Amino acid sequence: MSLYTDDDIALSGHDLALKYGQRTIINAMDLTIPKGKLSVILGPNGCGKSTLLKCLSLVLPPTHGHVMLGEIPLITLNNKARARELALLIQKPELPEGIDVQELVSRGRYPHQSLWRQWSEQDEKAVNQALNATGLTHLAQRPVAELSGGQQQRVWLAMVLAQQTEVLLLDEPTSFLDIRAQLAVLDFCQALVAQGRTLVLVLHDINQALRYGEHLLLMRDGKLIAHGSPQTLLNEALLEQVFGINASIITDPEALCPMIIPRVRMAKSYHLSDEHNEVNGGLPSWE
Repeated sequence: MSLYTDDDIALSGHDLALKYGQRTIINAMDLTIPKGKLSVILGPNGCGKSTLLKCLSLVLPPTHGHVMLGEIPLITLNNKARARELALLIQKPELPEGIDVQELVSRGRYPHQSLWRQWSEQDEKAVNQALNATGLTHLAQRPVAELSGGQQQRVWLAMVLAQQTEVLLLDEPTSFLDIRAQLAVLDFCQALVAQGRTLVLVLHDINQALRYGEHLLLMRDGKLIAHGSPQTLLNEALLEQVFGINASIITDPEALCPMIIPRVRMAKSYHLSDEHNEVNGGLPSWE
């Protein structure tokens, strides 16, 4: 049963399944993405988080089930119409060789172009607004490849902003960034939600998800294990079930949200057998 009424739902998946050959990546999943909130998908590596985002955007169409954009089956929209409603920023997108900042951001306007509608003042305005919002106006003519990792991530964000969609799906937007750049990205995402956008992020940092996320979706082995608000959802047993960690939950003294503290794992005294020394070269075993 959904936690939200239909009017509150931006995006939903119904009995979603996706397979690569004989391998099931997404398994019989039902989920809802609340409108106007920041949702975060969490789970261990390889559980299907990135695949789920691609499935929700139909970049990878599900092998079973369907995706709804509000009350509209997403499959009924053509690619450009879909891209005017929903933007996906994948993890580590391929950077076109020699492209400058303004040109890359301008590619976000592709869904709004057609044979009958070429580049317009509205397109120019959308690109300039996206550049300004992300603090990139002074770098507009710079080759993207010359920018730092944090600046490049801002360029990709500006591109999806220029797309002017109500729903944004961002796959690990803080990966490979230093902590200052990570917080800047998350603060910006939070500000977009405050303006009425719906955002879905894949994150690895549980505490960042708890601080910024209003709705969490916890995955393991291609299945949705639990979903809901951080305040009501999280408990120690769930952390063990999803992540396999032993952690306590306290209140973040700054944000007053839940915060996890992994319990100390005592270093073991290894008395290695001759056989272990032969196999591992005297190294401890990974756990």
